[in-house]
Amino acid sequence: MSMQNKAQMVEAVLFFNERGVCKQMLFPEFEALLDNVVNMPEFADQQMRMAYVLINPRLMVRAAVFFYLDFDESGAADKGWNLPLRHLADNAGRGPDLGAGPIRLACRSQCPVSWHQMHLWDPSLAPGKNDLAVIRDVVKRNALGLLAEEETAVMLPERLQVAAEDKWQAPDAARDEADKQTERKEQEHRLKTAQLIKQQRLRISTLGKQYEEEQARFKLAAEERQRSLQTEIHNLHQALRQQEELNASLKEQLGAQADGIQQTREELARQLRDLERHGRTEADILRSQFDAELQARVAAAVAEFKEQVAIRDVELAYRAEQETQLQNELERLKRERDDLASQGGEQILERLAKLGVVFVVYHPGAGHLTIPLQDIARYQNNPLSYAAAKCFVSEEQYRQWLAHYQQPTCESSLPSGERCAMPIDRVETPSRFVVGESNCCARHKAGARLRTVS
Repeated sequence: MSMQNKAQMVEAVLFFNERGVCKQMLFPEFEALLDNVVNMPEFADQQMRMAYVLINPRLMVRAAVFFYLDFDESGAADKGWNLPLRHLADNAGRGPDLGAGPIRLACRSQCPVSWHQMHLWDPSLAPGKNDLAVIRDVVKRNALGLLAEEETAVMLPERLQVAAEDKWQAPDAARDEADKQTERKEQEHRLKTAQLIKQQRLRISTLGKQYEEEQARFKLAAEERQRSLQTEIHNLHQALRQQEELNASLKEQLGAQADGIQQTREELARQLRDLERHGRTEADILRSQFDAELQARVAAAVAEFKEQVAIRDVELAYRAEQETQLQNELERLKRERDDLASQGGEQILERLAKLGVVFVVYHPGAGHLTIPLQDIARYQNNPLSYAAAKCFVSEEQYRQWLAHYQQPTCESSLPSGERCAMPIDRVETPSRFVVGESNCCARHKAGARLRTVS
């Protein structure tokens, strides 16, 4: 085979949808897509799951990077996309064996460059839906028409050697073959065991992230439901107070009317006494008229107020029943929240730690820190102190460096009393940060040196 036709390592890009691989192309075609030379209307306004793969001359996958790519309404690729796929593939960790030894695998749970982690996704390793197995089979079918290298072993005649006649006796072939088979089986068993452990660790990491996201979603829903119930209870309390105030007002009105009736009765009694002086018959007539009118007015007023009080009593009973139901619902939600909190505490952390899950946080200057289970409480009490210890600086120096890192400007004061705020170079490492030097511009830094010399 000539050098021009010799098969080389090939870069390719695969597109994924719900059914598996839906499109594949060579890397030069993918670069043309990124340069917007060509568009893909079938992926318009979508975020596609994609995989960058390195394929050896025997059509076997040697590296894989699982990443996202956004397309706009016209099917053009995101112009701001700039993942270094080959760099990620070259520096990725070990993954499963797809036929040519363990591959280099870069995904969300195993990313060699932490700030690119959010742009990657985790492949499914579930039985029957293994994305790595799908990639292996797709590449083996060679739909891209890659130049494959045939596995042929040619033995040249001049390399053959004939043993001397006194050494033509057959060796112990059965014993040698048994030793080779035993060694080969042990090697295969070790490789399969390592591959299985790698897959299980990756799957455990993925499940742990999914569990944390689901727990946060449940907690947020419970808090929102609790806030809505608290608001509704508050509104019911306000309505109850308004009803009580209205009832008090009605009682006052009823008392005032009763006083008015009493005064009217007293006035009529006085008139009756005056009439009695003029004649018994006229007094009897007036008394009967007075009693009839008084009874009618009292009966009408009492009936009206009884009806109003009955209506208010029914409304108050309904409000009280609603408040009781809402209070029971609130107590149930609180119990569910406490149950979720009790399930998501130290027991879950300890169980996840026993399964091999590690807890990773990110702090500027320290990068991604792996926190052992026994350090979780110390980290929760003071995250900045924990990060400062990992950077080998004091907490105060780390806080000063963090303020400089977030806003790299001169912190010296001008003669007017205002801050200089001149942009300066950012110090990326806390241990190299020096107060009065790293957080000052060249003019104030030089001024500080002159004052020191003098």
